[in-house]
Amino acid sequence: MKTSILNLSAILFVLLASQMQAQQRDLDNFRAPDKRGINTFEAPKDTISTFDGVEVRIGGASTIQFQALEHENSGTVPLSTIGSNFNLPTANLDLDVQLYDGVRMHLRTYLSSRHHNEPYVKSGYILIDKLDFISPGFMEGLMNNVTVKIGHMENNYGDAHFRRTDNAQAIYNPFVGNYIMDSFTTEVGAEVYYRNNGFIGMVGATNGKLNQSVTNPDATGPSFLAKAGYDGLLSNNIRFRLTGSVYHTNKNANVSLYGGDRAGSRYYEVMELPDVHGFTSGRYNPRFGNEMTAFMINPFIKMGGLEFFGTFERASGKRTTEAQERIFTQLAGDLIYRFGADENYYVAGRYNTVDGEESGNDIDIARYQLSAGWFMTKNILAKVEYVNQEYNGFVPGTRFDGGKFNGLVLEAVISF
Repeated sequence: MKTSILNLSAILFVLLASQMQAQQRDLDNFRAPDKRGINTFEAPKDTISTFDGVEVRIGGASTIQFQALEHENSGTVPLSTIGSNFNLPTANLDLDVQLYDGVRMHLRTYLSSRHHNEPYVKSGYILIDKLDFISPGFMEGLMNNVTVKIGHMENNYGDAHFRRTDNAQAIYNPFVGNYIMDSFTTEVGAEVYYRNNGFIGMVGATNGKLNQSVTNPDATGPSFLAKAGYDGLLSNNIRFRLTGSVYHTNKNANVSLYGGDRAGSRYYEVMELPDVHGFTSGRYNPRFGNEMTAFMINPFIKMGGLEFFGTFERASGKRTTEAQERIFTQLAGDLIYRFGADENYYVAGRYNTVDGEESGNDIDIARYQLSAGWFMTKNILAKVEYVNQEYNGFVPGTRFDGGKFNGLVLEAVISF
């Protein structure tokens, strides 16, 4: 029954996407969920209003992969036997509602994900660009530059999360997989933005919880985050963006920053033990607890069809209050060349490394990804990726000792 529902959802997505493609469905200050939204980071901010009553936009995404990966380790601990086949299709449902002039709501539901094949809400928030609901023109001068975001939402730490795959929403990602240390979480909180002439600043606070609960009130404390940077044109053909972000929590039994994705990774069952179906295969979570601080620096430059996106990330913290502080460093560089009519084709390469301390050993994980993509329409993307990932320095006799996986993954994406 669940398989039939998933197949029906995919068919409906295709039909809706084909019928809605020619329609103007964008809301104010809205990141398009199709090809036009690529290389958009924070939702755009302007003073142009098209509000003419409450408007509801229904959108979503559907994605499937064919995976042909192999994995191995030192052989002391046997790994699960895997072969080549299709993965479970994933699907998102998005509701975006223009509630008032300058006030918008977003709600994303995972209809199917690797972690859960039943629907569940990922996040929802309200975005305020004007305060006209208080009175027309209220604090207009300030709100021309300010945006307030409130809800249970994807925290704006770093810029990498704007380019990652979010369950079925994979059209922004030129690759199939996300980073090894995938810094992504959803927590209840608020963020305040100030933007002026390309400069951007943000401060925010959350309750530090991935799964909301009123029990164990002393287990978790507030988390704080901030971002500052610049995004603008250096010339008619060159765009440059540089941001720095920080995330800090001083009381959290299980920091969710690197384990907050409840949808799952794209490399199914790699490096997993027999009969153990982990949903974050190919990723690494330092599993910080108690106090943790992370910062990320992201340069982005686009010159014509050539673009580079980089990441330098450093995270430090403890697993328990008694444990010694551990430090992890992540580096990543994406080089993409887009070409053809309307840049409908691309080739891309990424190199991603993580190093730190695990069980007293200095460990490192290295991955490179090579991909190519074709936008059949602005709503439909087909891509293929070759991935190679290696594990070094892990404790002998564990599953990652001498670990490696590699191979091809093909992915088809519909997003509207």
